[in-house]
Amino acid sequence: MSTYLNETDAGRRIMRRCDELGSISEPGVGVTRLYLSPQHRTAAETIAGWMHDAGMDARIDEAGNVVGRYHSDSDGGPYLVTGSHMDSVVHAGRYDGPLGVLTSLDCVAVLHGHGRRLPFGIEVVAFADEEGTRFRTTLAGSRAISGQFGDDLFNASDEQGISVREAMIEFGLDPEAVAAAAHRPDELIGYVELHIEQGPVLQASGLPVGVVTAISGQTRAVLKLKGAANHAGTVPMGMRKDPLLAASEIALAVERIASAHPDTVGTVGFIKADPGLINVIPGEVSLTVDLRSQADGIRQAAFDELGIAARAIAARRGVEIDIDKILDLKSCPCALDFVDRIEAAVEAAGVRPLRLPSGAGHDGMAMSAITDIGMIFVRCKDGISHSPEESVTAADVATGAAVLLHFIENFQGRP
Repeated sequence: MSTYLNETDAGRRIMRRCDELGSISEPGVGVTRLYLSPQHRTAAETIAGWMHDAGMDARIDEAGNVVGRYHSDSDGGPYLVTGSHMDSVVHAGRYDGPLGVLTSLDCVAVLHGHGRRLPFGIEVVAFADEEGTRFRTTLAGSRAISGQFGDDLFNASDEQGISVREAMIEFGLDPEAVAAAAHRPDELIGYVELHIEQGPVLQASGLPVGVVTAISGQTRAVLKLKGAANHAGTVPMGMRKDPLLAASEIALAVERIASAHPDTVGTVGFIKADPGLINVIPGEVSLTVDLRSQADGIRQAAFDELGIAARAIAARRGVEIDIDKILDLKSCPCALDFVDRIEAAVEAAGVRPLRLPSGAGHDGMAMSAITDIGMIFVRCKDGISHSPEESVTAADVATGAAVLLHFIENFQGRP
């Protein structure tokens, strides 16, 4: 039985901290907290303070992650890592990422309050950048901890042309020291993350929590189309080289191809036309494509099919096309032992366990390179995420916290 079962206000307590962290944001609707921004600094220092209060040694590491360690009963490790990310998309909600960080932190606070130490240490991590919003990268924080922070991340730039390397220096970090953030596999016994589902399955099933089996693989690409800008009133329709119409056809091809492949989803989330004027045929258009599937072979086949279709559309419309694949992440299965243990924790909380995959990417994808991973989903209202309308209930959060702490307290790993 988890200590949490006597903590009836756990959900409200965690949600209050989500509200407090959510106030650390750029001005505007919802939460906007980007990597290596002033808001990142304030949030990191706030979380580190909460970690200290919960009995942890805490620091901001060389990549901007916040790492808190609650040592074992022998005053050391190895460590079971838990947590999530503290960055956000633009105009986000309060729970995507922070709920996992603050639930993990609260679990440690409960143990500390009861004077309990375990045979292994617990490391709570608030990853600095999972979303990749500012620099159009992903998993930068967990890639640093898993030893995968390479030149592709250092050289990525934001809309102002500031590179990650330059932003790190401005933030007060030393880019040459990022390798020191990496963890050795032999000092870890696993990674478990609690996260809102970001989908409708748990709500439709009437369940507060779920057991994640795998994280879908992702392919992302930027397509650039170049046609001929011209006057909107003087060029006959049949003589135009309009890249925006080609882009529109490609967007429909994404829908058609993804729908034709099992357990695959495709999204065109961004289109930009230049010069973007009401009376000018666009000369250049860029659009993004995001393809996801649990099956890497199916995802690759869908992307290859899309490439063929996009080039055929461009040729037929007389426009040039360039396809730049910017991300290719393999699907990531959760460790079967972790799935079983999380399922047992769900049952101990009095909930019917439901296994389901994650269509969204998570830090566990990077962490799986150095340790076993597991995930707990918490129901969110109507499956809404990446929106100020993101919502959870205190009761569901309390159930998720009970599951996480039961998993931690009963973990039988390498120690």
